[in-house]
Amino acid sequence: MAHHLSHGIGCHRSVHERKFVDSRYRRARHARLCGRRGPRQLHRHRLGRRSQAVPRATDRRVPRLCRSRSQRSARSRSAEAARLRLHPVRPQRACGRRGMAPRRMAQGRSIDRHHDGVVGAHHSGAERSQPLRRHPGPRVTLAPTGLPVEACIPQLVDALSARSRCILVAPPGSGKTTLAPIRLLESGLLGDNERIVMLEPRKLAARAAARRMAQLLGEKVGDTVGYQTRDERIIGAGTRIEVLTEGVLTRRLQHDPDLPGVGVVIFDEVHERNLPGDLGLALLLHAQRSLGTAQRVVLMSATPDTERWSEYLDNDGEVPVVSSDGTLFPVDIDWWHAPTVRKGQRRDSDRLENKVADTVFRALRETDGDILVFLPGIGEIRRAIEVSSRVVDPNVDLFPLAGALSQAEQDAALAPSRPGRRRIVFSTDIAESSLTVDGVRVVIDSGLARSPRFDPNTGMSKLLMGNVSRASADQRAGRAGRLGPGRAYRLWPQAEHRSRRAHIEPEILQVDLAGLALELAAWGVGIDEIRFLDQPPRATFDQAGELLTMLEALDGDGRVTDRGRAMLAVPLHPRLAAMVVGAHDTDVWTACLLAALLEDRDVVRAPAGRRDDIPEDLSWRIECIDDLASDDRIDRRAAARVREQARDILRRSERTATSGSARPNRVGSLLLRAYPDRLAVRKTGAGQFQLRTGNAAWVPKESDLADEQFIVAADVDGDRKNTRVRLGAAISADDITDLLAEHVTVKNSVTWDRERNDIVNSIEWRLDGMKLRDVRQKPAPGPDATAALVERVRSTSLQALPWGPTAESLVERVRFLHSHDPRWPDWTNKALIASLDEWLAPYLAGCTSKSDLDNLDLSIVLRSGLPYDLGAHLDELAPVHVTLSNGRQMRITYRGDDTPMLSARAQHFFGTSVHPSIMNGAVPLVVELLSPADRPIQLTSDLPTFWAGTWSEVRKDMAGRYPKHDWPVNPAT
Repeated sequence: MAHHLSHGIGCHRSVHERKFVDSRYRRARHARLCGRRGPRQLHRHRLGRRSQAVPRATDRRVPRLCRSRSQRSARSRSAEAARLRLHPVRPQRACGRRGMAPRRMAQGRSIDRHHDGVVGAHHSGAERSQPLRRHPGPRVTLAPTGLPVEACIPQLVDALSARSRCILVAPPGSGKTTLAPIRLLESGLLGDNERIVMLEPRKLAARAAARRMAQLLGEKVGDTVGYQTRDERIIGAGTRIEVLTEGVLTRRLQHDPDLPGVGVVIFDEVHERNLPGDLGLALLLHAQRSLGTAQRVVLMSATPDTERWSEYLDNDGEVPVVSSDGTLFPVDIDWWHAPTVRKGQRRDSDRLENKVADTVFRALRETDGDILVFLPGIGEIRRAIEVSSRVVDPNVDLFPLAGALSQAEQDAALAPSRPGRRRIVFSTDIAESSLTVDGVRVVIDSGLARSPRFDPNTGMSKLLMGNVSRASADQRAGRAGRLGPGRAYRLWPQAEHRSRRAHIEPEILQVDLAGLALELAAWGVGIDEIRFLDQPPRATFDQAGELLTMLEALDGDGRVTDRGRAMLAVPLHPRLAAMVVGAHDTDVWTACLLAALLEDRDVVRAPAGRRDDIPEDLSWRIECIDDLASDDRIDRRAAARVREQARDILRRSERTATSGSARPNRVGSLLLRAYPDRLAVRKTGAGQFQLRTGNAAWVPKESDLADEQFIVAADVDGDRKNTRVRLGAAISADDITDLLAEHVTVKNSVTWDRERNDIVNSIEWRLDGMKLRDVRQKPAPGPDATAALVERVRSTSLQALPWGPTAESLVERVRFLHSHDPRWPDWTNKALIASLDEWLAPYLAGCTSKSDLDNLDLSIVLRSGLPYDLGAHLDELAPVHVTLSNGRQMRITYRGDDTPMLSARAQHFFGTSVHPSIMNGAVPLVVELLSPADRPIQLTSDLPTFWAGTWSEVRKDMAGRYPKHDWPVNPAT
């Protein structure tokens, strides 16, 4: 029931639209009112239980409201008599609706005159105020329906009265979904102000269940029975049974774990093991254990694993199991037998749509009644309808049934057959247990279903087609036995059936857990602090936490951030919610369109058997959807649905779109908010990319994305070495830098540029190991430029230095002296390279280019590296020139460790009677005598001996060759 409290201005808000007081504030407020301290005393205080809804205007004033429950134990009833109750205000009307007369109850009140909120009191002399009227709703009575579940309703009521938790097992079509909530409401199990909340795994099932119950009661939806899905809410002031989709319950629990006003929570079709359903049940049970909330819990299914569910609900495993045998008629099973095909003959019958059409043709001839066909998805449904329409009679109607269809199309599929006509409903697994299609006597089961799978190695969820479990196959076959004996055609061999799983594999073990991790963070518990029927894989959960941290939904300690809480308010996957929440106001509408597009099926029609021909560019899709551009490849109905969903997302996100048209050029930057881990940079070759995670990715060479430098991939498949990008958009390096600024590193490096033949300052923006962009410019004076020039000298083995004769001679002179006296420094190339930072770097300070290096006077640089006491004697011990005894000055050629040399024509040495030497005469020079043609004729280290000895023979030879030159007999004189 939707309770209301006055806002002081004549308007009223439903309990689900109100803000709830924080529990810490309530505890502190109770302590002040009661004069007590500590949580234990507060638990015993008469003001009631732990939480209460209050209007926003008074959420800082009203400590709590109390609600009562019927059917309490005698011990608790006496304590309850002293408990103060405060009932919500109901606006008065001139005349009330039938069954809605107000009830007056004399109860204690105290009015806090300092504000317009009502505060309960428990002290003597409290003022008595007028009792607040509440709206208990009409008393529900329903005549017997004859449905099989009727027989077990008394057991269900007794079980809930005794244990507050139970499991109801009833076959499909027995009436458990539509009848059990009504009978529980009639039973008196609930208080006047309490409601029943029933969870359905799909919005189509929730809407259908509410309509059916309202029809049984002769009312319209929104009276006694209402429903709420993510997109729709029809709940009135007198609603006592609320049918919700599973995610709605999670939102209510996160808003107020006490679920005020809810007396019974029913989880329907628990065998489907959807993640939202598992999460909602886990949160509810955790709230009951932690906060002491006392809602009764019912689990319903046709094929539950009762032993495991009982142990989960109660560690002792003593939860009552109420079973309804039902009145299902026998169903004959017809197994598929592959036709015999000759060798080399093509088997077109293996195609699913052809198998379905063949079986439809058989079923129409062999059976009566309507036919329900189970297929894995809307694509298979449409192809099967197209092929089957060629083999059916004109009096047979074909209807699709899937969650992706419009409400009108769904209603048409669920409507009874017209007189004199048969119908065939082609459905996804939505009709397996959640919905009952009337008139069905035949089931054709493909044995296939699509379900999400998560690969922790690639971090991607995939919607894959697989075989249904044996329990699901039995559920489907049971749909044919509701009205009489039926038949089920299974399109797989009987031998294969035995190898299938017994039950559905839970989604929590297969899918991306980012949404679950965010919900638990907002709930304030870790994965080890809350119990699920199947605990999620730790590696997958940790990976989800890393993604949420990357999306800035969690902080470094795993606590939910303000952005994370804002994301929870948007009913989307955390990736898409992060995109919508983080979008700039001018990009909000584009973000909503993009989120709706990615959440739903693609709007591009895939050519038959040519999925690889679908364009990958999401920017083009957004442009077509927003501008209604004429393109035959766009599915117009799907595009209209995307726009409608985008408007709903915009409304729910409470964002303001400053631009009413999409901005396709912003799609890439928006995608990066949702998929920061799927940024990709192009490698060599068109269409070849590398993802941020290190995986290789590709698009076809003819794709619009093939030549882009950076793309963001929204939909991928394949393995690490061969990831195909199915959907993506281009993004600029500037957008990447802006959006991921905290993760982008800017590196300045001064290096040698071969193309410019000079040093340059490269400013490089990098994300992990991915280079986003770089800028090259002339470096500024400083250590980086100096180090780059030194490195250039080192890498060229000193060849980049401006060597000249003086510098080269200096190095050789010092090398020579070092070979005779180790006190002199080692100036071999290896030693000079090793000590560049000592002798060269100081002279490069302030240098910023190659020209600065070329202008160095290297001889001065080198000489300054000599110790002072040695450098003063350099010219004395190893002079550059030597003066011969004939007075001629000659340049000495130093040769490192070898003896220095004087090389000149023989005529230059005539008149030399003393052999030249250095190092104070300790080292005679090697004298090389050359011919007039500058060819060596003699090497000697003792000229006087040479003149007196072998010179005569040399003289004769030279005189014969060069008769015009003077060749004295005694050159020493």
